[in-house]
Amino acid sequence: MLQSFFKQFLFYFQFILLACLLGFFCYLVFYTQVYEWASVWEYRHLFLKGWLTTIYLSAISLLLSVIFGTVAALCKMTKFPLLRYTAIAYIEFIRGTPLLVQILVFYYVIAYALNLENRYVAGVITLSLFSGAYIAEMIRAGFESISATQLESARAICLSRWQTYRFIIFPQAFRLTLPALAGQFASIIKDSSLLSIIGINEFTNSAQQVNSATYSTLESFIPLAVGYLLLTLPISLISKKLEQRFRYET
Repeated sequence: MLQSFFKQFLFYFQFILLACLLGFFCYLVFYTQVYEWASVWEYRHLFLKGWLTTIYLSAISLLLSVIFGTVAALCKMTKFPLLRYTAIAYIEFIRGTPLLVQILVFYYVIAYALNLENRYVAGVITLSLFSGAYIAEMIRAGFESISATQLESARAICLSRWQTYRFIIFPQAFRLTLPALAGQFASIIKDSSLLSIIGINEFTNSAQQVNSATYSTLESFIPLAVGYLLLTLPISLISKKLEQRFRYET
């Protein structure tokens, strides 16, 4: 009884403290004369356009990265040496080099050699390949976490290979990799800000343009932080809901 009361008190205390800090921050930023928001407000259409572009690029990159990651994970677990070593080389190279370097090399070297002039396509492919390498390791770890006894039990009750994957491997692997995948999906949204280095007019690039035009640094980048938070926070909440739905006692 006392322990439950203490937990509730601690929860409400943290909530009130957070609300007070947030209120003080909003008062400091919006109601004092230190910061000038009028000039930044004139560029609200530029923020909205960049925000929508970030959503578009992130959504496509998210879909492609899941495809690349799944294929790479299956190739790494296969018995064919060519596919396995190709997947290993891809994963290790991507995970061992910075995304910024990959964007520059892919756009200014590889895309130029292939006559790929569309910077949006080049940026999406680079971001998808980068995230796909991490997703591949998550999927592989999820598959390999399934114990051999469960596979033997599936064979004992005469389940086919597809039925084994459908009813035993896939549900458990999805549940085990869900938190890591949610974190990676949020990282895709934040990593898309690096595409501004090749001139893509996404959210970060829009904030930089507003900052250059108004010389209002904080006023330009606070909406940037809020905009990314509006994109990543729902992913975290949906992930928690899915974890609760697929959770079971062992």
